[in-house]
Amino acid sequence: MTSEARAERGVRPAPPLDPADRRRLLAGEHHDPHGHLGAHPVPGGVVFRALRPFARSVAVTAKGLRAQLRSEGDGFFAGVLPLTEVPDYRLLVTYDHDELELHDPYRFLPALGELDLHLISEGRHEQLWQALGARPMTHQGVTGTRFTVWAPNARGVRVVGDFTYWDGTAFPMRSLGHSGVWELFLPGVGEGALYKYEITRPDGGHTQRADPLARRTECPPANGSVVHASHHQWQDAAWLERRTEHRIHESPFSVYEVHLPSWRPGLTYRQLAEQLPAYVKDLGFTHVEFMPVAEHPFGGSWGYQVTGFYAPTARLGTPDDLKFLIDALHQAGIGVIVDWVPAHFPRDDWALAAFDGTSLYEHADPQRAAHPDWGTLEFDYGRTEVRNFLVANAVYWCEEFHIDGLRVDAVASMLYLDYSREDGQWTPNARGGREDLDAVAFLQEMNATVYRRCPGVVTIAEESTAWDGVTRPTHLVGAGGFGGLGFGLKWNMGWMHDSLGYVAHEPVHRKYHHNEMTFSMVYAYSENYVLPISHDEVVHGKQALVSKMPGDWWQRRADHRAYLGFMWAHPGKQLLFMGQEFAQGAEWSHEHGPEWWLLDDSYASAGDHRGVRDLVRDLNRLYTATPSLWQRDTMPEGFAWVTGDAWEDNVFAFLRFDAQGGPLLSVSNFSPVVRHEYRLGVPERIAAWHEVLNTDAAAYGGSGVANDEPMKAEPIPWHGRRTSIAPVLPPLATIWLRPA
Repeated sequence: MTSEARAERGVRPAPPLDPADRRRLLAGEHHDPHGHLGAHPVPGGVVFRALRPFARSVAVTAKGLRAQLRSEGDGFFAGVLPLTEVPDYRLLVTYDHDELELHDPYRFLPALGELDLHLISEGRHEQLWQALGARPMTHQGVTGTRFTVWAPNARGVRVVGDFTYWDGTAFPMRSLGHSGVWELFLPGVGEGALYKYEITRPDGGHTQRADPLARRTECPPANGSVVHASHHQWQDAAWLERRTEHRIHESPFSVYEVHLPSWRPGLTYRQLAEQLPAYVKDLGFTHVEFMPVAEHPFGGSWGYQVTGFYAPTARLGTPDDLKFLIDALHQAGIGVIVDWVPAHFPRDDWALAAFDGTSLYEHADPQRAAHPDWGTLEFDYGRTEVRNFLVANAVYWCEEFHIDGLRVDAVASMLYLDYSREDGQWTPNARGGREDLDAVAFLQEMNATVYRRCPGVVTIAEESTAWDGVTRPTHLVGAGGFGGLGFGLKWNMGWMHDSLGYVAHEPVHRKYHHNEMTFSMVYAYSENYVLPISHDEVVHGKQALVSKMPGDWWQRRADHRAYLGFMWAHPGKQLLFMGQEFAQGAEWSHEHGPEWWLLDDSYASAGDHRGVRDLVRDLNRLYTATPSLWQRDTMPEGFAWVTGDAWEDNVFAFLRFDAQGGPLLSVSNFSPVVRHEYRLGVPERIAAWHEVLNTDAAAYGGSGVANDEPMKAEPIPWHGRRTSIAPVLPPLATIWLRPA
C-alpha cells in the first residue's frame, strides 16, 4: 500500500470548531482566522482546515501525500492526518467544473514586520505605501500578494476580488495586534488582480471598500483596486541631480498649468509624452503643473475630490504610463509639479468615508468633519495614523513618481476652525483661538519631511489669507506664536485679485484703481510668491484672461499682452493656465479643453492668437536668460520703483536687479494712447538702454510702436535719480529695457 493510500485511510475527523469561532469566520468577524484555518499540530497528528465555499471537495497534497478532507458544512473542510510535523503542502480544491492546486494562505507567517507595525502605530512610517496596500512579493519562497489595511475598529476584514468572484468568505484577514492593521498573504494572486476589502463594521454590517493605499485602480466609474508593481526604468538621473544644484527661490520658475485629461482630449499618458514636453519646451516654461492626477470618481471635480490618494487616475493609463510622461518631461528639461489635495475627501461609500464603520479618516466631531463648502469630509489631522497617511502620501508622489513639487490645494480651509462657518458652528482651540492646531502641525510635518527626504523638491501653498509665515521655516516662530508652515512658495492670491480687477476696468477709469497694481509691493517680500493665473480664474463665469479685458478685440489682446509683460517682470514666479498662452476667448471646459482650432491656418484670426503665443515664448526666453528677473525674487534689494504713482497716465515703471546689481527696466502703459518721450529716471551708472521686449510689436499683433535705437541716459534729474531716458511708450503695452 502506498503512503498516499495510507494517508487517505488515515484521515480522522478534526476536533469541531467552537461554534462561536465558526460563526465569526463565516460572518467575517474573526480577528485570528490563522488560528483556526491552515495546518496545526495536535495530539496524534496535524489538523488541516480550509474554508472554501462552493467547493465540492478539498484535499491536502504534499510529497507522497494526498488526503481528502472531510466536509464540515458551510464550506469548511477538515481532517487530522497522522503526521509528526506540518509538511510543505498544497490544497487541491475541486469545484463543479474546475480543479485547482493552490498554496494555503493560512500556512504563512505575517508578511509585515514588527518595525513596520511600530512605525505605523507611532505615525512615523514615511514610506507607508510599502507596508500597507496590495504588494506582490515572494514570501516564504512562494509568489503572491500581501494585502494589508488599517481598520482598527472593524470586527473583521476579508479580501474580495475577481479571484474570489467577489465573495469574501474564503479569505478572512488576521488582526496584527493593537496596530489596527489586518493582513493576509494570498499565494498565486498577482499583478492586475482586482480587489477590495470587505469590512465588518462595529454594528455587524458589511461594506466593501477600495484600498486606501491602492497604487492602481479601475477606470471610473468602476472603483475596484488593482494589484500593481512598477516596472518603469527611469531615465532622468541627470535631471534629478541638476535640480538640487540651485535654490528654487533664486532660479527661473515659470509654470504652465495643465489639466491632463483635457489638454488634448483623448490622449493617454504615453501619447501626451509625445506632445506635451515638446510644446512646453518650445514655449520656454521651466515647469508644468498638473491639476490633481490622483484617482477621483467624478471627472467634473477636475481631480479635487480624491478617492485614491496613492493611485494616478486610470482614465489616461497605468501608473507606469504616468511615470513615462514625467520621465519624458524631465528629459526635455521640464520640472513637474502636481496638485495635491489633503484638505478633504468625498463621501463615497466605497472609499474613505466611515471606512471601518467609524469616523476613521474624518474627524469624529461632525462640526469638524463636514466641509461646509464642498459637501466633503475633512481629515482628522490630530490622529497619528491619518497624519501619517497624508505625510507619506506627499513623500510617495515625490519618491515614486519623481515629481519636483507639490502644490497644496485649499490650505486656508485647513488652517482655520471657523473657515466658512458661522458663530456656534465651531469651537475655539485650546488657546482660545480659531486656528486648527492639528492642521498646522500636519502641514509643518509634511513640509519638513518632504524637504528632508526629497532634495530639490518644492512645496507650494494655495493659501488665500494673510496667515503669518506660510513660507517661513517651521523652527522660526512668528509674532502669532506659531512656527512657519515650511512651504517653499505661496500663491499670491492678493496680487491676482487686485491686478485682474485693475485691467478689467476701462482705461479711462484705471487711474482710480492705480493702487490695485502697486499694493502688491507693500507685502511682496512677506512670503515667497508665485503669481497665479490659474484654472480658477478662467471658469465659472470669470471669463478667460483676454475676455476680462475691456474694449474691442485689438484692445483686449493688447491688454492681455501688456498684462503678461507686467506679470513676467513683477517679483514672484509665474503660472499660466493652458489656453491663456494663445488668448483663448472662451472659458475653459474640462469636457473639450483648449480651443486649439484658434491657431489653425483655416481660421481667419489665427495670426492674432499665434502672436500672443509667440509673445509668451519670448517672455519665457528672456525671463530665463535675465537673472535680474528671478535671482533676487525674495529680496527687497532686487526691486525699485521708478514711478509707482503715475496714475493719471496709467503707467507703471520699476527696476529689477540681479545679484551683481545688473538692472532690467519694465514699463507698462495701460492707456490706449502713445506716450512720446516719456521721461523716466534711471541708474546713472548705465550709459545707454535698449529695448529687448515690446508687447506692442507687430509680430505679436500690436501696432508696432517701438524704440528701435538705444537710448542714451541724459543728465536730466527725474524720479529722484540724476539721469533719465525718454522712451516712447506704446499703447496698452509693456516694454522691457536693458543696458545697451
